[in-house]
Amino acid sequence: MKAIGITKSLPVDDKNCFISFETEKPMPEPKDLLVKIHAVSVNPVDYKVRKNAAKNTELDEPKILGWDAAGVVEAVGNEVSNFKIGDEVYYSGEYKRAGCNAEFQLIDSRIAGHKPSNLSFDEAAAMPLTAITAWEAIFDRLRLQKNGENNKKLLIIGGAGGVGSIGIQIAKKLTNIEVIATASREETSDWCKQMGADVIVNHHDLENEMKKANIENVDYILNFFDTDIHWEAMANLIKPQGHICSIVENKNPLDLNKLKNKSAAFHWEFMFTRSLFKTEDMIEQHKILEELRLLFEDGTIKSTLHKTLEGLDTQVFREVHKLQESGKSIGKNVIKFIG
Repeated sequence: MKAIGITKSLPVDDKNCFISFETEKPMPEPKDLLVKIHAVSVNPVDYKVRKNAAKNTELDEPKILGWDAAGVVEAVGNEVSNFKIGDEVYYSGEYKRAGCNAEFQLIDSRIAGHKPSNLSFDEAAAMPLTAITAWEAIFDRLRLQKNGENNKKLLIIGGAGGVGSIGIQIAKKLTNIEVIATASREETSDWCKQMGADVIVNHHDLENEMKKANIENVDYILNFFDTDIHWEAMANLIKPQGHICSIVENKNPLDLNKLKNKSAAFHWEFMFTRSLFKTEDMIEQHKILEELRLLFEDGTIKSTLHKTLEGLDTQVFREVHKLQESGKSIGKNVIKFIG
């Protein structure tokens, strides 16, 4: 099968950043699905791994990146009971297994879902990683209650990004909470409004922007952009006994003492935790994707696909990685393999 991979961590402008190569089609293990991939999407984790996986060395074998994908089941392991050959699926893969930037991929059936019937493969491939991340952050970390958050406020930092775009929708549609989202450009502000945000503030001067919007503090904060830059503002804006959740690793020490007198909580969200540690509740991600499927199919939420490119091609992947690294990406960028 054809695959796109890396052997060195090179800048995206380097024409050898990605290589195209042939490798054996994998065979499913007992709990696996073998999926023929129709479309993939690119996330910040893709370029972060690309930059660090072979920083000071050259890999003996190419590493296949990519996590978000949608495709059709071609084979199943002997312990799989929730999928069959021919099923259309969408999923975000495992951190330490071969990725989806290839014609075929193995995926543990416990972290895959049936593709929403009303979404194209492109639209579906855009969703798993960001939607699961947002879902776990909202319901597992912040522990918001469905239909039970009236008169409460949630601040989403990075509202126009992949996770922010679906996070706005999930929080607004399922919990009734007031959503304040950050955006700094007209096009990103408009995008956040389309996703359902009630208030838009500029993250470049967050505390003053919140004051201008007559918002003194909030019950919950989801940080989908930069933990170091916004730590001071988050600590000041969170209400006593409030909850902050971030998905972005910090480079500098965080002063948790700033939260002590407020008895405020800080949470990390990492979508790969369940599959990385093979937790007892790993099947929950299958259940989340199935619940999301129903929400897509009944129109409660919509795909955050913003841009589609075509081709299992090194130049296409360079172009999308460059867009992701620019910090100006809106929603999700998808690469279609099969028309």
